[in-house]
Amino acid sequence: MQTSQEKLKVSVCGQIIECDRGENLRKLLLKHGIPLYNGNSQFINCRGLGSCGTCAVAIEGEVSEPNWKDRGRRSLPPHSPDKNLRLACQTKVLGDIKVTKYQGFWGHKDQIQW
Repeated sequence: MQTSQEKLKVSVCGQIIECDRGENLRKLLLKHGIPLYNGNSQFINCRGLGSCGTCAVAIEGEVSEPNWKDRGRRSLPPHSPDKNLRLACQTKVLGDIKVTKYQGFWGHKDQIQW
């Protein structure tokens, strides 16, 4: 268990970003210049409201449980509730994690983007 003063480590795009427990993953990635959105979704997205699904990423490690916005949006095409993705905008970092982004407007394809 990590103390409240220890920084958590987020492995993403070949780098390690440190953050506080409970930090919003979308805000953290954008703050550090990580290209969270593929193609035109960088211009056409819901800005963190959880309604568009373009910030979907695969996460290994401890994060918050999916809320109703996350579960709801990922239950609609082109996403699938069976796929191991989360909406970065609705996810809080709770431990050290590794983040992977997949190709496609919604980050829903099988090929890794980063």
